[in-house]
Amino acid sequence: MQHGALIGERRGQQIRKLLAMDEAESVVENVHDSHDQAELIKEIAMYDMKNLTKIKKLGELAPDAFKGFMAFDEAAFKGGAIPLKYKELMAVAVSLSTQCPYCIEVHTKKARKAGATEQELAETTLVTAVLKAGGAITHGTHTLE
Repeated sequence: MQHGALIGERRGQQIRKLLAMDEAESVVENVHDSHDQAELIKEIAMYDMKNLTKIKKLGELAPDAFKGFMAFDEAAFKGGAIPLKYKELMAVAVSLSTQCPYCIEVHTKKARKAGATEQELAETTLVTAVLKAGGAITHGTHTLE
């Protein structure tokens, strides 16, 4: 198996395992190619939830823009016509679509706190998947004569 294929095939599964089970050493050891190990370690570090602690630094370095972002975030999730649980389920769907591990983690927790069930999260996942697939199908029509 080629180097790139090895990383591509194992990456998603390994990173989910690392994030969920915190078994970085054992997973990295199972990747025998040293270049693949280095790439996996780099990606694991990139998606370490501890990186979110640096958000405060963003606020310090760009305070006006950051305050605007935080106000926008607060306003978007504030009570209104759409209940918070549904807003968080929408956020989970977008997070899955953009494949942002941080957003998936944060908004899944918030959705659960707002009362979302496992079944609602599962259905949200499948709605997201079908919309992504539907986009590929409809855009695929551009490839036809």
